[in-house]
Amino acid sequence: MPEEQAILLELVVIVVLGGGAQWLAWQLRLPSILLLLLFGFLAGPVARELLPGTSFGLDPNPLFGGLLLPLVSLSVAVILFEGGLTLNFRELRATGHVVRNLVTVGALTTWLICSAAACLLLGLDLRVSILIGAVLIVTGPTVIMPLLRHVRPTGAVGPVLKWEGIVIDPLGALVTVLAFEVLFAHPHLQAPLHVLVAVLKTVVVGGGLGLAAAGLLTLAVARYWVPEFLHNVVAMFLVCGVFVLSNRVQAEGGLLSVTVMGIALANQRYADMKHIREFKENLRVFLISALFILLAARLRLDDLRGLGPGSLLFVAVLIFVARPLGVAVATLRSKLTWRERLFLAWMAPRGIVAAAVASVFAIQLEHAAEAAEAAGLSERAELLADHAGVLIPLTFITIVGTVLVYGITAALVAQRLGLAEAKPQGVLIVGAHRLAREIGRVLQEHKFRVLLVDTNRGETAAAKMAALPTFHGSIVGEETLEELDLGGLGRLLALTPNDEVNVLAVQRFAPIFGRASVYQLPPRAGAAGRVAMDKHLAGRWLFGTAATSEHLRRQLDAGAVIKATRLTESFDYRSFGMMYGPDAVPLFTITEAGGLNIRTAEESSEPKPGQTLISLVFDKPATVAISLPRRAGPEALP
Repeated sequence: MPEEQAILLELVVIVVLGGGAQWLAWQLRLPSILLLLLFGFLAGPVARELLPGTSFGLDPNPLFGGLLLPLVSLSVAVILFEGGLTLNFRELRATGHVVRNLVTVGALTTWLICSAAACLLLGLDLRVSILIGAVLIVTGPTVIMPLLRHVRPTGAVGPVLKWEGIVIDPLGALVTVLAFEVLFAHPHLQAPLHVLVAVLKTVVVGGGLGLAAAGLLTLAVARYWVPEFLHNVVAMFLVCGVFVLSNRVQAEGGLLSVTVMGIALANQRYADMKHIREFKENLRVFLISALFILLAARLRLDDLRGLGPGSLLFVAVLIFVARPLGVAVATLRSKLTWRERLFLAWMAPRGIVAAAVASVFAIQLEHAAEAAEAAGLSERAELLADHAGVLIPLTFITIVGTVLVYGITAALVAQRLGLAEAKPQGVLIVGAHRLAREIGRVLQEHKFRVLLVDTNRGETAAAKMAALPTFHGSIVGEETLEELDLGGLGRLLALTPNDEVNVLAVQRFAPIFGRASVYQLPPRAGAAGRVAMDKHLAGRWLFGTAATSEHLRRQLDAGAVIKATRLTESFDYRSFGMMYGPDAVPLFTITEAGGLNIRTAEESSEPKPGQTLISLVFDKPATVAISLPRRAGPEALP
């Protein structure tokens, strides 16, 4: 095979494996990071070991050569920028001090314990152990964000983990740079001055560049200096430019710059950055997929064999000692519950940033070994060279170990602590009018969490008077999504009489709940043709093709009620239809196991005996049947 075709094939393999792992993880309801690492490991070192001398086996080092680490660094910068775009200062009102403590005293505690474990358990040189400890204080959004999306915890732990994972990455990279400079590159007498200068350059210059770039992009968007179709392009070249400039001023300072830039854009109120955020989120998923495939594929099995069992004990110390102690110190005197503290203590996976930083400083250690050899310090040179060969595989083992442990157990731990549900059954209802309140009331009576969202203060006040959880605000507003507590909620019901608002709500929450779990009322009469043209934008139609907002409102005005009926062998669905007539509208079924099924226009199955049917019915259907449409009854549903 020609070399160009072979290179193209390997690039396609990376993309296909990344996309396939993401899709399979979604199907199996597993954290995507686990399958990404598995696919990369099988396609890389395992394939090269089993099929030596063949073209099979992905090897990123010769494929990318000297471009590999710069590409990884630039990708991490984009990921951190996107992560910064999700950080809003309002999330820190109650837990800001916890985040601050986690990235300071918590990180210092982890650094000390990790360094001691590397020195005592693995027999590494003290200076190299300190360097490894600095590398491994980071967690990172590449692993935290997918796990949070998978677990969907309630309360304050989600925002705390998100903020910690994004902020700790640039700080961890900076700490590693300073540790290397002090331990290997500068005399100890100059160390304090060198550290002070490096910190000032990173914070003042790097942070200043990030703020300046955010201000420039905000001004360009707000004053229409750049057409909308170029917003993402301009944002990308600003991110890349700031990253490179900051790195030229101070090594690894670019990560802080792009993070500051993202946070500044997320908290300004002068220009709409929604489309930039959406583009970066899609790009982040692609980059994470490719990076984890590359990370696993570039490993060598011989390097792993050389670590020995001590490396597993080292990872265990990080999980069971370093993280819990770091969280205990950081959350001292905080208002977090013991359940929330315990979950924080059980969530610190390492990711791409740790791998990238370890790769950079493995090369730096090799250069230090060469300098020691040139100075005639042969023993020192050999020691540094050996430790340089340990840094990358040890970091990889830590990444794999922490991702496996936390990825497999995080959802279970959150569920056992009452901070998450295995399959959230709760319902987010758009609208707080009478129909929405009646639906919310019945679902809440059957122990399903509901949350009503509406802009009408009168309707939300009525919902609150009915003891229904309610949020006053626009379902499509930026602040609404950031302030809603979605813990325990797994489906969206768009029940407003405005079809356009329903479609917008569906579009907003489809990436969160999944397309299969967002529903809206069918379009009103006269609008069906227009909405049908954009059916791919709409949610699943609720209750039946004729169950429009207008029709359901007329049902309620005519005296219909929402009622729960338990079906039995003697009173089955057919008997239900005979009793309540063609005007009954089945809404939900509750399974014997307690699951909530939402009836849709394409529903083909009949409720079974043992299930509970929630429907809109007339207690005396014969008195009103002649005045109401008959298309929404049980026999009208497929």
